[in-house]
Amino acid sequence: MAPTANLDGLDIVTVVGICGLVLASSVSDLEGVVLAAALGGFLLSLATWRLYGGRPWEAIAWVVWSGAAAAIVVVPDGPLFLAAFFGPLLLGLALLIAGRTGLLPDIWRADAESP
Repeated sequence: MAPTANLDGLDIVTVVGICGLVLASSVSDLEGVVLAAALGGFLLSLATWRLYGGRPWEAIAWVVWSGAAAAIVVVPDGPLFLAAFFGPLLLGLALLIAGRTGLLPDIWRADAESP
């Protein structure tokens, strides 16, 4: 499978879902813990679909991003929060970009290509 940077249907679902969660957080009176849990669950769902679709690096990126959502709830304020929140965001972004551009190996087919 050649690397692709094009958007697919799951990318559109992702954008709409995250925008919906952001809109819900600004309109509703829900607590941040509830919205962080909803975001984390949504991101884990996306990770499952990316893994099922044959994009393991993107799946790992979504799992890492769900860790960032958990940091909103679990980690207290201060420098530890900055590291626990922004670290996974940057790592997930790097994995997503590297997986889409082909910088990371295609681990699904690594055994098939070796002699």
